[in-house]
Amino acid sequence: MLNINERQMNGVTILDLTGNVIMGGGSRRLGEDARRAVEAGNTNVLLNFADVKYLDSSGVGELIALSEAISRAEGKLKLSNLPPKVEEVLTLSGVLPIFDIYDDERHALESE
Repeated sequence: MLNINERQMNGVTILDLTGNVIMGGGSRRLGEDARRAVEAGNTNVLLNFADVKYLDSSGVGELIALSEAISRAEGKLKLSNLPPKVEEVLTLSGVLPIFDIYDDERHALESE
């Protein structure tokens, strides 16, 4: 199960994720919530992974699709607070380099 708390800060939509970004609801819910924000004109999105326990290939696919959608909308997708397990899945999937990743929210918000 994945819970998502949405908030705004400095023109950035921050999605605080809690739980698992996996097939069976979590990855789909992340995609739906993030796309809803982009369609509402919030094209700068920060995904806070601090409380994510696991990410599977379905979640990786959703992140790639979301990154492409935000790029088409001329926005930016950033990821912060990646737990080691999540970073490992992104590394093994070979997609880690395509994302803007930050150690914490403050650094992500301060970056261009």
